[in-house]
Amino acid sequence: MRPDKRFLNQLPSFWAHIRCLSQNLGYTVRGSGEVATFKTDDIKRGMKESNLSYEHLFDNKGDPNSFCKDLISYFKYRANLLNSYVRPNLMNKKKARRLFLDLKRELSPKCPLPMNKQKGEKKAEAYLTCIVNMLIEKHSKGFSVDYDPRQLTTVIKNGIPIRTLARRIDGAFPSSVNPIAVWEIKEYYNTTTFGSRVADGVYESLLDGFELEELGKEEDIKILHYLFVDDYYTWWECGKSYLCRLIDILHMGFVDEVIFGKEVINRLPKLVREWTCLLNLKDNKT
Repeated sequence: MRPDKRFLNQLPSFWAHIRCLSQNLGYTVRGSGEVATFKTDDIKRGMKESNLSYEHLFDNKGDPNSFCKDLISYFKYRANLLNSYVRPNLMNKKKARRLFLDLKRELSPKCPLPMNKQKGEKKAEAYLTCIVNMLIEKHSKGFSVDYDPRQLTTVIKNGIPIRTLARRIDGAFPSSVNPIAVWEIKEYYNTTTFGSRVADGVYESLLDGFELEELGKEEDIKILHYLFVDDYYTWWECGKSYLCRLIDILHMGFVDEVIFGKEVINRLPKLVREWTCLLNLKDNKT
């Protein structure tokens, strides 16, 4: 899922309001469990209850100004997106396993199919990671892929490292050195609660996004940054507030796309073909 252009390039103050109001008013509608959207009176109440000024959001007649209307539009967009599109794309463990097995039979992959990090009866293939790996292998046209980088992502110019990211990412194309694209995978099929590890995953993606944005601004080097997310129970039933934050960081420009659950089947092949074209152009220039 790509960002809506209407909400890109917003000022930091816009996102400050989004975060404050989301926190104060709540991310979900009580009783329904759906992601909430807010109207003018909600905006005023959310600011008031936190002793924040709200006069700057309204004109002299007391009507919402353009900034306030943009806030309301974003809240409506975010709620509709998550309720109507993201929710039905999220898979549970059973569905993810079935998709993994179907692809494995169809593709006879040679790429790594890693296991999850759990033990006992919960130990199994890391289904989403395996699905991502198989689809990338199928559509990468023989180019190399680093399915499991064992080093920090580094950008090199003339043999000199100019940036090294703070943490290892989950995959890189074609390499973790001067990559075209990097990605992270957040699958939590066997969790029974929304733990701090899941929340940390969101903040890790934000950190990577900050570093990649700085690289683009200071060095004019673009590395595409993707996030693959799945598990219905963890993200929808327990972590809707963090789904909202993922949509926020997507529109803040810290990740190029977030791919939710089974969306990976149709979207990832197109992305990989784009990466191969970009790599061909890069090779031709050098």
